[in-house]
Amino acid sequence: MNMNILEIPFVKLLNITQDENKLSLNEKKTLLNHLETTHAGAIYTLGETQSGLYLQNLFPSLQDKVIPILRDSKIKYKKPALGNLSASATCTEETRKKFQKIFEKKKRASIEITVNILNKDEEIIAIASFTWFIQSI
Repeated sequence: MNMNILEIPFVKLLNITQDENKLSLNEKKTLLNHLETTHAGAIYTLGETQSGLYLQNLFPSLQDKVIPILRDSKIKYKKPALGNLSASATCTEETRKKFQKIFEKKKRASIEITVNILNKDEEIIAIASFTWFIQSI
């Protein structure tokens, strides 16, 4: 799980950038859809990537010891995505503790991360959840 998330080829293609624990996607013509708003696929990728970064930061002791695989996801687009976007992720303390308990026992477990995608005015334009299956190497 120890990887530079920004070096993933598709993430590089979209030019997702990082500022501490927050990822951003700058608006550019190649990412626009037929409505001239940011394409849903680009928004999804920003959210998925943010959830992976959040996992790395949430469980630093697991770096180089696990393989995370995205198992399930859902996203709700709430507003047109205009301009630069950013993402923030979270999970509940209960979710984190449940994951740790199961992982310590079975060396594998799933965890759901919630991501908010925000526009330049800090308004939520999409909410997503990403369920990761994490397996010990």
